[in-house]
This record gives sequence, structure tokens and C-alpha cells, in this order.
Amino acid sequence: MKKSLLAVMLGAYFISPIANAEAIDTSKINYLGPIAPQNALKPFETNHKNAILNNLKQSLAADQASVSLFGNTVKWQSLNKLNALTEPGLQALKFTLSTTRFTPATLKLDGVKEASFYLNGELLSKKGDAYKLPLSTGQHQVIIITESVEDWGKVALDLNSDLEGANISVSSDAPNTLNAKQLFDSKTVSNLSISPNGKHLIWQTRSYNDKNGNKALKETYIKSVKSNEIVFALPEGASNFAWSSDNKHLVYTSNKVLYKLNLKTLTTSALSEELSGISNVDFYDNDTLIFTWVKRPEKSTSLTKYYQGLEDRWSYARNKTSVYLYDVNSGLMRQVSPAEFSVSLEDFDAKRGTLLLSRSISDYAAPPHMLTELLEYNLKNNSQTTVGKYRTFNSAQYSSDGLYITAGPEFGDNAGKNVASSQLSNNYDSQLYSVSYDGKTITALSKTFKPSIGQFTVLNNDDVILNVGEEDKRQLYLFDESKNRCFSVSDDKSPTLVYAGTGAQLPQQVQLKSKPNSDKTRTLWNAKEAYYAKTQLPSLEEFNFVNDQGTEIKGRVYLPSNLDKQKQYPALVYYYGGTSPVNRAFTGRYPFNLWAENGYVVYVLQPTGATGFGQNFSAKHVNAWGEYTANDIIKGTQAFLDKYTFVDKNKVGNLGASYGGFMTMLLATKTDMFSASISHAGISNITSYWGQGWWGYLYSGEASKNSFPWNNAKLYSEHSPVFNADKVKTPLLLIHGDADTNVPVGESHTMYTALKLLGQDVELVEYKGADHQIFARDKRFHWWNTMLAYFDKHLKEQPQWWQDLYPQK
Repeated sequence: MKKSLLAVMLGAYFISPIANAEAIDTSKINYLGPIAPQNALKPFETNHKNAILNNLKQSLAADQASVSLFGNTVKWQSLNKLNALTEPGLQALKFTLSTTRFTPATLKLDGVKEASFYLNGELLSKKGDAYKLPLSTGQHQVIIITESVEDWGKVALDLNSDLEGANISVSSDAPNTLNAKQLFDSKTVSNLSISPNGKHLIWQTRSYNDKNGNKALKETYIKSVKSNEIVFALPEGASNFAWSSDNKHLVYTSNKVLYKLNLKTLTTSALSEELSGISNVDFYDNDTLIFTWVKRPEKSTSLTKYYQGLEDRWSYARNKTSVYLYDVNSGLMRQVSPAEFSVSLEDFDAKRGTLLLSRSISDYAAPPHMLTELLEYNLKNNSQTTVGKYRTFNSAQYSSDGLYITAGPEFGDNAGKNVASSQLSNNYDSQLYSVSYDGKTITALSKTFKPSIGQFTVLNNDDVILNVGEEDKRQLYLFDESKNRCFSVSDDKSPTLVYAGTGAQLPQQVQLKSKPNSDKTRTLWNAKEAYYAKTQLPSLEEFNFVNDQGTEIKGRVYLPSNLDKQKQYPALVYYYGGTSPVNRAFTGRYPFNLWAENGYVVYVLQPTGATGFGQNFSAKHVNAWGEYTANDIIKGTQAFLDKYTFVDKNKVGNLGASYGGFMTMLLATKTDMFSASISHAGISNITSYWGQGWWGYLYSGEASKNSFPWNNAKLYSEHSPVFNADKVKTPLLLIHGDADTNVPVGESHTMYTALKLLGQDVELVEYKGADHQIFARDKRFHWWNTMLAYFDKHLKEQPQWWQDLYPQK
């Protein structure tokens, strides 16, 4: 028997609720009407009904007191103030439903012939005589668009649920709790590029909405740096931006066409068509462009594939990338890189007439089982010189008297190594080097600098802007060439900089720093003001502990915004455990803020082995495969529970992805302190991952350096979770994309098979067409729901959401 939660007659009359029901106050329902003129064609009678109403719904959803319609302003009012029995044209109702847990509900709307019902922006269809409402924890906006209701006194709304003890509250206020669509759909700045003179700025944004579905809405503009105003709109899909050094032109590509924009007249001309596959476009000089161009092999009709090496498993392995010069005045193009192999363009020096190229060489003799050859190609005489061949290499750029190179500590015969000679370095902990043109002289510049070096830009005076990983943060630093030291950009001299970033609780901001000797910045964009101004956000606390080796392990804790410390809360523990720290982004693939607002205390920690904490810390990742990491997670979780006494020790879940998914499986064989676990794209058998993952042998070249199944079988077996599957007692959810090339889906299948045969509580969910990460909007929302629903089932004893997503047949 359904229990009626809300029963109300809308309009001048009110029907008392039935037994055990909560009456809805019509003052909490917003009404708007009439929306369209009386003589307007009715959308419900047109061929474009859905498009018309969907566009209207976007305007109605905004948190504003009125809506402008065909020059008229129509104000929202409380429904209880409506006196007319009927009104012409369209009308709309809007209200917010709030729940503290997943609640399956139905809403029956009587007395309306034509209505479009939207829940959180999505159009719902009637199931029988009612709308099905799967209300997850939080707030939900309901918009109902009606047409020419004959008698509002006969319109009835009845909300019901099968759930015992269900509680749904109604409000006329707009939702103010954080939701998934905010985090995924809100506009973010995805690309920034400043002109050489610092006057213009390429500003590219990305956003999503219900109408576009999985397709991102991209907008690209040229802005004035001084005024922050748009001066020119570039076409959708514009990319490969290049500024001329004289600041007269901008070049870009769009729909396979290369364009040149005159920055003075703002007129555009097409330079060349059918340039599909070009990238890295830049001005070699003011009249010549340089770019790379990929040639892909014709699709094979062969019945077999004969592998030509380990790299041949990569879908792009047989592509050939070449470097071209393009004369802007004549349109003539010529290939300038060596014809015999595929290259990457690292940098160029027009004054010397040289290109800096790198190429990968198959060489399996030593970890990581490949070589990178760095070449200098002379355009004046078409000669090439090998600068060096390296086992570790990231990128290279010219300086005025040599090269800057980023690579691991073992670059240049261990030139950057800063750990004991007996300890193997982690080459994912990238360092900065100064190298002579001929490659013979190598100087380590960041050997004692703890942050890990990422992208970098060389300035005219040979100083370098560094994008570094410092613990769990991304920071900008300036390497002062004259002092041979790194400084924070925010504290010392810098060029004009524009940069975008977020924080653990801070939505994206774009800031500009224009005065070289000042640390003052100007904010050009603030997503919090645009999308989160009225949204409740969790609070954040730093939480660190000292592990068994006496090392401080950093972490942070997200607390629900409505936290009551007198109550007991379930908790989620998240980690990666691979060689990268979990960054402090406001949103991302794993939305910690959203989890907290769904009633979980969330603990994120950075276990031993991550880069950004110094070489001694990162080196412990090598040949460990969870040995230190598992101990840190277990000890850290216990310390977290000791401090946060309002967390229920019997309701703690843990999860991770990729190496973190491996850690989830491994932890399940080592401890029963967790009540439910999720492994996404995890590794269950180190040997099969090493042999079958596209990059398994390369990653293992660092994580299992010099160790192989034949010389260190103990590492490959004892550290593989499936070999200890009989020790697992914790309920486990395995999630995997069925098109994962990084960690093949068989890794989850192997663990699933083992635990099923052992009679253990295990679930397996595959996302069709998804690779190692889940990017598509519809899959992303479903995936987020799946994780929360699983934890709700096990940590809140609320299985209804999981049953709604995955009904038993």
C-alpha cells in the first residue's frame, strides 16, 4: 500500500491530506502565468513542441523573481495567491523537493490535459497515470509547464512513496545544495593563450547542458587583457592558436581549415584547407608557420595483424608524425623533419635555423623498455645531430646557450638522483636539467627541489616558468637562471601571466599578474560567483599523521555543510597510491565535495610513493606494489577515526581507481576495517596487467624496475590481490569500462570470478564503450550515482537507490 506524503488541491480549494500524509502549503509552490499571449499558437499543437518548451524550461529554471517574455516581464508568485480559475496561454509551476536519503516517489497530476514535467531539467514521461521520481539525497527542482488549464480549482497534485518513513519536504526556494550537474555542467575556462605583447588573450570555455547531452558546448573569444572585454568571437571548434611575434596576426584551425586573423582589422582569411591532423601550430617567423602533421595508415583489410613490437598494441603506433613549414605568403608547404621516422617537435630556434626533435625507439634492454632519441635538425644544410638517447625523458626547449630538459632523476647517468645509491629512483618524479647543445654537459637544476616539474616555458632572459606538483597542489614557480634557484611566481619577479586554477573548496578562478615586481593579481573569472554563490559547500580540514617510518602523511577531510557532531556519520576513504598525488581540484572524476553533501565524511590521503614530496618519498613506490601504501591507508584511517569521533567506525567505505583500484582489492586481502569497498579499473594480477595493458610494461618499468615474473615471482604473486582472494571478507564493487586499454577489463573479471567462486559479496558493473576513465556526461552521472548508491546500501542501510539502478530480475 502506497503511503501518500502530499495531497493538495491547487488553487482556491484545499483538500485535507489522508492519514499519515504531510500537507503541502501552496505558498511553497511558485506560479508563473500567463506566459504567452492569448492568441499565440499553442506549443502543444506545433511540430516543434519539445524544442519550444525545452528552451522555455531553461529560462524558468533560473533563480530569478521574473521572466522576460516577448518584451513583457512576468513575475513569479505564490500559487496560493492565484484567484483566477483559468488563464490564457501557458503557465508554469516550480518548487523544490528535498530528501535526506534516496526516496522512490511518484507524482500524480490531475486536472491538466497538457503538461510537460521536468525534474532537475530532464523531461519525464508518465508511467501509467503518474510520474516516477527517483529522488536521491539532496534537493530537486520540479518545473511543470501547463497550457490553458480550464479550472485551477480542479488541479490536484498527489505525491506518494512506497518507502517506509520517507520524508520529502517542499520549498519555493531554489535548490542550494551541491549537485552533480553543477559540478559537471558549469562553465569552465579550458584554454588560455596570451599574445606576446600581453594585450590580447585567447579565452576558451567548455560547458554542458541537458540539450547538448554528451557534446560539450565550447566558446572561444579574443579578449582585451586591459578591459577583460570580448573583442572578437572565434568559431566553435577553433584550436591550434599561434600569435605572430610582431603581434599583428593570430593563426588558428577550424574544421580542417587554417585561418589567419588580422588583429588590427579583425578580418579573417583562409590560408589552407584539408589540413586534418595538424597540431602544435606556431610562427617560425612572422611569415612562416611551423606545425606537426600526422599521417595515419590506411585501414587494413587483412585477416591478421602481425605485431612489430610491444608498441604495436597502441592504436596510434603506426601513425607517422612529421614537421612542416608553411609559407604564409605563397601557401607553399614542405616537410622539414627526416622522412624515415616519426618525430615530436620539442622546440625550434629560427635564428640558428634548427629544430629540436624527439622520437621513440624500440629498445627493451632496460627499464622502462624504450628509448627516446633527442635530435637537432639543421634546416640550412638538412643535417641532423643526435643530442642523446635517454631511458627517461619528458620534454626539451632551447635556452640562449643550450637546452632545458625535464626528465626523471636517473637522466644523464643519475645526474638528478637525490636518494641513497642503493635505492632505485622513481623517474615519474620529474626534474629540470640544463644541457649543452651537444648533450655532453648535463647540470641538474632541481635536485634538492621537492616539487615534481611538469610543463615549463623558457623566457627571453633564460628564466623558466615551471608548472610543478608540490605535494597535492599545482603551483607556478620561476626558475631564476642567474641565481640557479626556484622561486614562487607569487612572491618574486615574473612576466605577464594568466593562469586558471581551483582549490579543494574553491571553484575555478582565472587570474592575471601583469606587474613584474608585484605579487598583486587581478581576477578575470570566478566560477563561484557565477555558479555557486548560493550553494552550500562542505567545510574542509587538513588532517596529517605520522606513519610507521616516521614520515608525515598529508591528507584532508571534507565535512558535510549541515554536520551535527552529536550524530554518527558514515565515512569514505579515498586514495590513489600510484605515483601521483590526489590533487586539490574542486571537482573532477571523484567529486569529494558531492560525497560530503550526500552525508559522508570524506578522508583523502596521500600515501607513500607519490611525487611532489621529495625523491625519498616517491622512490618508495618502486618495487613496492602497495607495501607501504596499504600500511599508510590502514594507519591513516585508524588515526582519522580516532580524531573524528562522530564517524561511525562500523560504517567506513574505501575506494580508488587504477592503481587506487588495485589498492582497494589489496586492502580487502589485508584488513576488514572497511564495511564496503569500490575498485574502479583496478589491477588484480600484476603479471597480466604487465603483459596485457597497453602501457603495462612501461609503467611496470618503474613500479617493478628490474623485477619480472621470472626473477621476482614473489613480487608478482604475493602482491597481486587475486592470489589472496580467499582472505577477502568486505563487500566489493568492481567497476570497469569494457573498452579499457590501460588496465584491461579482465583485471576486474579475474577478481570477480575468484570472489564469486569463494561465495563472497561481490558486484561487477561494466560501462559500455568506456575506456580507463569515464568522460561521457550520461555515463559520468550514472557512474557517480552507482558509487553513492552502493555505499548508501552498505553504509547507510539504504538499498533502494541501488535496487532502482540495478533491479534484480
